[in-house]
Amino acid sequence: MVKRALFVMLFAAAAWSQNTAAFFQNGKIRALIISGRNNHDWRATTPLLRRQLVDTGKFDVRLNEEPSGMTAETLAAYDVLILDYNGPRWGEGAERAVEEFVKAGKGLVLVHGASYGFGEMELLGDRHVKTGIHEKPWLAFACMAGGTWSAQTGHGRRHVFTVKYTDREHPTARGLPEAFRTSDELYHRMNMRPEAHVIATAYSAVETGGTGRDEPILWTVAFGRGRTFQTVLGHDTAAMMEPGFAASFTRGAEWAATGDVKPPVEKKKELPLRVLVVTGGHDHAPSFYSLFEGRDDLAVNVDSQPGAFGSDLRKKYDVLVIYDMYQDVPEAQRKNLRDFLESGKGVLILHHALASLNDWQWWWQDVRAGKYVLKDEPGHVASTYLHDQELIVEPTGKHPITDSIGTMHIIDETYKHVWISPKAEILLKTDHPTADGPLMWVSPYQKSRVVYCMLGHGPEAHNHPQYRQLIYNAMRWVAGR
Repeated sequence: MVKRALFVMLFAAAAWSQNTAAFFQNGKIRALIISGRNNHDWRATTPLLRRQLVDTGKFDVRLNEEPSGMTAETLAAYDVLILDYNGPRWGEGAERAVEEFVKAGKGLVLVHGASYGFGEMELLGDRHVKTGIHEKPWLAFACMAGGTWSAQTGHGRRHVFTVKYTDREHPTARGLPEAFRTSDELYHRMNMRPEAHVIATAYSAVETGGTGRDEPILWTVAFGRGRTFQTVLGHDTAAMMEPGFAASFTRGAEWAATGDVKPPVEKKKELPLRVLVVTGGHDHAPSFYSLFEGRDDLAVNVDSQPGAFGSDLRKKYDVLVIYDMYQDVPEAQRKNLRDFLESGKGVLILHHALASLNDWQWWWQDVRAGKYVLKDEPGHVASTYLHDQELIVEPTGKHPITDSIGTMHIIDETYKHVWISPKAEILLKTDHPTADGPLMWVSPYQKSRVVYCMLGHGPEAHNHPQYRQLIYNAMRWVAGR
């Protein structure tokens, strides 16, 4: 029975580890930022710390704003804990879990006010003062931190100062310049423990309210088999955005987690996608342009009809996004559009552009593979539209454009009695009675990738997260990316 029980426990532990691993990015350092209480603006600083870690390409980061419930089991998945916290004690169970976490060989990082120790905060005038820091100290915290605030600790006025590395061979400093400048608070008279290893200092000038001596800024501590890195920099987001802070913090977190700092992750360099957005001939909401904002991998220009196709577009752009409804395009400009397509460049056609260039059969039949019929014509009644319809939109199968989208619930304009090429590959559909069914398709045109999407009338669509992702996916796909 004992052997069976042991087997069950080991099997459960292995299954737990495997299940946990599925929720993290493979090969990355697992970091947990502890926040939620601070006399600094943790609501702004914590997301910035997370972004700095993620941007290195080395970290998978989670946040905990209610740390009192931490246990050994909840911490087991992580490699390093990062404290953007000062506030009440966590309780014996959570504090013991953190101590054992570090002792077992994991990492701990303290940022700026985290060196205050633990206890209740009391606001006196314009200063936050610790109460209870001496009456009920967490002794192991002081040992892990290596340096904490005391009654004598403080700082002068914020100013620009130079931080100098005193241990150039430490992994967190190796290869960096010997000093960096920063605008921040410069803590002085920290209560430093003898086991703390200082790796960087700054001169605290008397004229700025300092001590007239070098003060520790960055240091490390060994605690059991684990490692602590502490920086007293990082008073606010402006201080954290200083290059010196970002470099020292992210390297310190990596060292605390692994004991080393590896070369930067090589990021694949991809040139921005050059996009020309074509409008004109139909009113549209300004929210349309927000589809192209906040994307560092897009370089977007906008041109309006008439004249959007007035030059050779092939060397200037990778993708055309057509959102116009214009008919009178001269032959020379039609040639430029045709040359662009025949060169293999991508085209994404949106919403009311289903009714543009309706007198050019090659365009609406072979390229766009669809047509909004403006008036009755032989064999086809005029198409109709209806605003503000509640749609359930479903993918028709697997495709790179729609795989990450899933079912959409969206308010948009619908079209009915539209001509759609039987050769088109349908990507999205709806069963709404005011629509024909297909809402997005890939054209059968062979020389380039062409996609049409019927959605996108107004802000309800333009601001819809799934629609925004859909359009981004489509731009990349028609460009071959």
